[in-house]
Amino acid sequence: MAALPEPARQPEPTHDSAPRGDAESGLPARDARILAFERQFNGHSGAKEHAIRSEFGLSPARYYQVLNALIDSPAAVRHDPMLVGRLQRARDARTQARAGRAFATLDRGGRDPRQIQESTD
Repeated sequence: MAALPEPARQPEPTHDSAPRGDAESGLPARDARILAFERQFNGHSGAKEHAIRSEFGLSPARYYQVLNALIDSPAAVRHDPMLVGRLQRARDARTQARAGRAFATLDRGGRDPRQIQESTD
């Protein structure tokens, strides 16, 4: 009796320092590099800001604009679903915290501080 051939194995994804675009997920090379960069750095620091400037030639503000758009793309989710999910959760937590601070300011005196006018005596 002849043995059945083993199914072809898919190569394990590698996370090298300069990833190329992912044809399967449709992710451009720059976006793959950004995700690889985020995988390496955890949190925010001055060292990360310096690395953003040297690696991508972008200001940190522009980098985070690009990153936020990227993590909403289906191609990024297909490329690295765990990382993208973590980045989305972190972004959502920051948004919630920011909203909480804004509402706490309104709740203190019951009035919006932007609408309070100084009285002239």
